[in-house]
Amino acid sequence: MLNRFRRFAAVPMLTLLLGAMLVCPPNRAAAQQKNMSFDIFSGLVFGFRDISYTRQYDLYISLTPGFKWHFGDHWQVAGKMYVDVLDQFNDPYYSQYYNRRGTIFHFGMLDLSKEFKLGELYCKASAGFFSESRYGVDLKLFLPVAKWFAFEAQGGCTGLFSTAGGWGLSPMQRFAGTIGGDIYLSRTNTQLRGVIGSYVYRDWGAEVEAIRHFRHSSVSLYANWNNKEAFDGGFRVVVMLPPYHRKQRMVNFRPASNFYLPYTIMAHEWTNRMYNTDPEENMRDGWFSRDLLDWGSHTMEPDFIITPKE
Repeated sequence: MLNRFRRFAAVPMLTLLLGAMLVCPPNRAAAQQKNMSFDIFSGLVFGFRDISYTRQYDLYISLTPGFKWHFGDHWQVAGKMYVDVLDQFNDPYYSQYYNRRGTIFHFGMLDLSKEFKLGELYCKASAGFFSESRYGVDLKLFLPVAKWFAFEAQGGCTGLFSTAGGWGLSPMQRFAGTIGGDIYLSRTNTQLRGVIGSYVYRDWGAEVEAIRHFRHSSVSLYANWNNKEAFDGGFRVVVMLPPYHRKQRMVNFRPASNFYLPYTIMAHEWTNRMYNTDPEENMRDGWFSRDLLDWGSHTMEPDFIITPKE
């Protein structure tokens, strides 16, 4: 597989990132606002599966150190890597082609993103290296129609990157995207979501999800259908991590914003999968910053009270 990859230097990706900045240059005044900051954080990935006959559960535990550089006007550069602590999955296919070969340190994400509005339409454009070992460009759209209903869409053109045995990039020619709608019931802080799409691994399908938002956590039940593996379902849990009262400095050291735990009944790892463009992206916060989009769970009391450092 890697032998068929086209080898590229770093110049094309740097050109892509610089091109994105030239198309929509940051506002100089906004870049000097007090909200400009550099965050260094780390989270935890915990995975388990019960498909082995030799032990009840196979475990996977990894640290996820990362950073976010907010430089005003909703511009952001973000990155993440993985540091394996325990890996009992021993998946030879995954180890060979997806960055896990003979080392506990693995590159995860590095991209540039910009949030902005076009009338009533919220947009987020990203370029760089994303999760799911994809690189390329991505656009997310969100259109609130009412306080209780909104449309959403995501689409991108990506290629596969691998660090197994050296850098390799496949041609950036795979399109993936989803489109759907969201209903938010403010009395119970419940979100109903449904999407259809064509996904990263050349499959297509649909998914429905019911999310209940609590004070510092969100729990969802979901079901999906896929043209390759038929029906599946499970649950997802997001817990926002303390401290909930934080001082905002130019450079901040903190835990990751959330801990994410998914569970799937059929353990289909390669279906209904879309990449993330933010190392802390989660179903509770959605795609957009709270100060930009006031809809859904963003209308609840914020998880984090951030006080500027005097």
